[in-house]
Amino acid sequence: MEKTTDTFPLTMNSSEEQGTVCIFGTGDFGRSLGLKMLHCGYSVVFGSRNPQKSSLLPKGAEVLSYSEAAQKSDIIFLTIHREHYDFLTELTGVLNGKILVDVSNNLKINQYPESNAEYLAQLLPGAHVVKAFNTISAWALQSGALDASRQVFVCGNNNKAKQRVMDIVRTLGLTPLDQGSLKAASEIENYPLQLFPMWKFPFYLSAVLCVFFFFYCVVREVIYPYVYENKDNSFRMAISIPNRVFPIAALTLLALVYLPGVIAAILQLYRGTKYRRFPDWLDHWMLCRKQLGLVALGFAFLHVLYTLVIPIRYYVRWRLGNQTTTQAISKKENPFSTSSAWRSDSYMALGILGFFLFVLLGITSLPSVSNAVNWREFRFVQSKLGYLTLIFCTAHTLIYGGKKFLSPSILRWCLPSAYVIALIIPCTVLVLKFILILPCVNKTLTRIRQGWERHSKVSNWH
Repeated sequence: MEKTTDTFPLTMNSSEEQGTVCIFGTGDFGRSLGLKMLHCGYSVVFGSRNPQKSSLLPKGAEVLSYSEAAQKSDIIFLTIHREHYDFLTELTGVLNGKILVDVSNNLKINQYPESNAEYLAQLLPGAHVVKAFNTISAWALQSGALDASRQVFVCGNNNKAKQRVMDIVRTLGLTPLDQGSLKAASEIENYPLQLFPMWKFPFYLSAVLCVFFFFYCVVREVIYPYVYENKDNSFRMAISIPNRVFPIAALTLLALVYLPGVIAAILQLYRGTKYRRFPDWLDHWMLCRKQLGLVALGFAFLHVLYTLVIPIRYYVRWRLGNQTTTQAISKKENPFSTSSAWRSDSYMALGILGFFLFVLLGITSLPSVSNAVNWREFRFVQSKLGYLTLIFCTAHTLIYGGKKFLSPSILRWCLPSAYVIALIIPCTVLVLKFILILPCVNKTLTRIRQGWERHSKVSNWH
């Protein structure tokens, strides 16, 4: 840890004139940062290797050589790439005791052995290096940072230097987050390079599910009729088959949201303790549950939309027209079946209720909503109502199959209907959950989660 010095004030001047800041670099980010600071009352001086050739700078800013600009302020923002840091060693005398704010990023994660900020601190041991602003884009500074990009991660070894930078962050209307010492710089620099890290598994899994069930349905509903009946049902690949794949994907992904919790409970019961780590794959799975649920909700929306267009499809209108004509010619009508009406209405009612609860789960997962409820309320919605949603959606699928659920007549090349396969994981999750909530099992599991251990010498220490 560096020694704390008092060569600069702890807080910024609260008057309209905020003081002078120096920015090394006149690229897009440097210009945007300078413009934002000018609007917030700071005087800005740019350091450039070619002061005479620098253009497009904000009106009111001064541009000088690096050495001259560094003497104008005790805080310097480095908006240059790491490969150009070497020239700073020539300014060692000028930069001693200054605050150097490193805003750089790399092209790939862990590109260098040490972070850019740590490398800068090694080059200039007499300066106070702070990592900040690398998660904010030039566009966000120009247009006004949105809620998703207001956070500025800050780290550094000198507390006063770090506090000074955090004061500037607040003055610019952003939210500083203290991440500790300069050792955190590597993680901060890797953060902007991550591309939906928690969404990769849900996206890949949903893609595999969709591709598998799509080709499975094509084999059953297109290839099989063509081989045995010489029927061309290829048109089904546009509406009918996707409208089977999407609800299957939604139901399967919803079940996979709750399956890791069930597996975790079984592991705790088997081990007799909560003080052992879960396997890495289970930890990652549990962290992705929110994303899995939102992807499942997306597929449920697609299922609803595809279902709504069924009445206007050419095939459906053609079939209904033929049936009406045939009944008129033969002067016969199909008798009304109360049992069929009950099955149809129950199927639709369960689907509507399941989709409503599905949407409710999705809304509750939004940060603006989840932050407005306490932990017990959030857990009630995501757990109790979540399982109720799974029950409704599973029952919706079961009633859809009806009497044909296990009938040999639905087999084609010994392949059952796709919805039969889709019920395997949801039914497994519901059965296991039912066993876990049995009083004799739930009591033991609750004690384990409260700290009791099966093989502990003192069984009632908590």
